[in-house]
Amino acid sequence: MSRQLRYNNSFTELSARERAQGVLDEDSFRELLDPFQRIESPHLVVQGIVPQSDDGVVVAKGMIDGEPAVLVSVDGRFQGGAIGEVSGAKIAGALELALRDNLAGIPTRAVLLMETGGVRLQEGNYGLLAIAEIHAAIVALKRYQPVVCVIAGMIGCFGGMSIAAGLCSAIIMTRQGRMQLNGPEVIEQEAGIHELDSRNRRLVWSMSGGEQRYAVGLADRLVEDEVEEIRDAVRSIYRIPETHSSRSSQVDQFLYGLSKLDAQERLTPDALRNLWGGLTSAGARVRTAFIRARAWDR
Repeated sequence: MSRQLRYNNSFTELSARERAQGVLDEDSFRELLDPFQRIESPHLVVQGIVPQSDDGVVVAKGMIDGEPAVLVSVDGRFQGGAIGEVSGAKIAGALELALRDNLAGIPTRAVLLMETGGVRLQEGNYGLLAIAEIHAAIVALKRYQPVVCVIAGMIGCFGGMSIAAGLCSAIIMTRQGRMQLNGPEVIEQEAGIHELDSRNRRLVWSMSGGEQRYAVGLADRLVEDEVEEIRDAVRSIYRIPETHSSRSSQVDQFLYGLSKLDAQERLTPDALRNLWGGLTSAGARVRTAFIRARAWDR
């Protein structure tokens, strides 16, 4: 498939490898621990589940704008992109590889293409430990280079991996993408359909879709579902670094936003936009300064 043909296609319809190839500079893709290495999960066969030879994660080295890069692409078509021991170790290892390069003076970039429901339930604590390692690696690496997360669709990004996304330096989303800690099906199962009807697609996307996440300041770029737009958005993060601190360090701003919510009222997506739409604006930084001043006075 030529690069021009890929550009005419939806990013979300590509395979995990095609997505990685589309984001990296042309002809720079080199896969690490490819399927021919047959590094499979040891926990699935005993549960009657056919494993996949790359365990649902593609790790590649290449170039982005002529600079070294490590790219991770999660395959949402295998087990819904759920993260287990092996797939999690591949992601954490890739990030640690980029960190090692940066410590050695090689400014290696890192990009995560997320399509994941979170931890793989069949692997339980193994998957949770792997996700914890991913979190630690992101925090360590972004001191040297921005760690960019792309959530394009259609699986979205949920569970512990949504926390990983939040730890990244920047999040790029399409309108089709979703990001949420607890998925709609989980909310419906635990709290009942009166709390959330997971089959109401319009409601689900209005709550956790890319347009809403961008509007309330939980995503940094909103792009169309096209390879070229996503590719350019990734490069824009590195060409013009964000001037604000990472989202995970903006504790005061989000505490201020939470203080504006009334837990007794049913909050609509539009109401949340009105309350949180300015959290990342200059006005939010002024409010944060006042919050800190009051804390100091006390």
